[in-house]
Amino acid sequence: MDKTARNLVESVLTKKPGGDQIIREYVRTKSLTDTSRRKLVNILAAEMTEIHGTAPPRRVRELYAQGIIEMFPSLRDPYSKNGYEHFYDGESGSGYLAWRLKTIQRKSTSSDTRRHASFSSEETLSQEQCKEAISFMKYSSDEAAIKHKMKMTFDYRCKMVLDKEKSSDVLTELPRFKDIKGLIEQDFTLEFGQDTASRFLERWPTVFKQKIIQQSKTLPTSSDLEELIYCAEAVSSEEEFEETLSTGWDSDLASITLLLHLIPPSYQGRKRPGRVSASQAEKHLVVFQKSGTNIQEHIDAISCATQPYLLVVGTKRSTIHEFFIVLDKQISHFTQSGLTLWG
Repeated sequence: MDKTARNLVESVLTKKPGGDQIIREYVRTKSLTDTSRRKLVNILAAEMTEIHGTAPPRRVRELYAQGIIEMFPSLRDPYSKNGYEHFYDGESGSGYLAWRLKTIQRKSTSSDTRRHASFSSEETLSQEQCKEAISFMKYSSDEAAIKHKMKMTFDYRCKMVLDKEKSSDVLTELPRFKDIKGLIEQDFTLEFGQDTASRFLERWPTVFKQKIIQQSKTLPTSSDLEELIYCAEAVSSEEEFEETLSTGWDSDLASITLLLHLIPPSYQGRKRPGRVSASQAEKHLVVFQKSGTNIQEHIDAISCATQPYLLVVGTKRSTIHEFFIVLDKQISHFTQSGLTLWG
């Protein structure tokens, strides 16, 4: 984990403007000035929000904080437990990275509020304009323009989803859900507001996730349930979890899967409604594929079922890199933050 954290920070700094200058300064002086330290924090916080949204998971923040002191050892705090708490302390939610992320969240909320006001008062599209925008999005390669038009057509698309005759054609009419990341998260924010989305993602690891685990421990025990709880509580850097994590889900996905045990699924059979076990439901809800798998071949091989499921791709079930929703042999790509909102 030390090496992984260091490599993560190093890769960000070597590809971002100003990162090489920070590295050279440390090599030359074995330290960083306050100005350089602020630049370092700003670069890493920007990278986190670009990948994970404005409220990255706690373990992601800790990984970046650990990477800082592994790459710049003189920045380690000798008086704290892990040495990186001044960059991010998961217990208190404080530290340079946490404060920078909160600043980004405030600016994002303010910006979204202004955009929403503009959208409401000036840029409301007619039905005909919405149809033109949807036609434009099918063939455009401009991601920024597509995301903007997706915002402008939000109300129109919501009505489309609720229309029984049109709902099955959503991914056909809006195919960019398949190849442009962040559209699902954007729709969640438009529906509930940036503040709600950010606060939910911020509180997920420390509040909601812990409540799911606690409630799950009160259920009748089973081997599948115990493994999910074990994985949900696991910290992948600890050696004692290595064997379980090689076959079990990662912590967030295990927590979301626990909802199947808390809210038992039902099955509508031909004769009468019946029960299906949570473990059986999990196999229908989440499908894992190894990195390098041809996703299109996987889609072509499945039977045309209308029940949507989550397709996750990674080196192993505890290390997921990509998330897709599959419905009617159509796929939509979304980020890890989108997974939490989806759950």
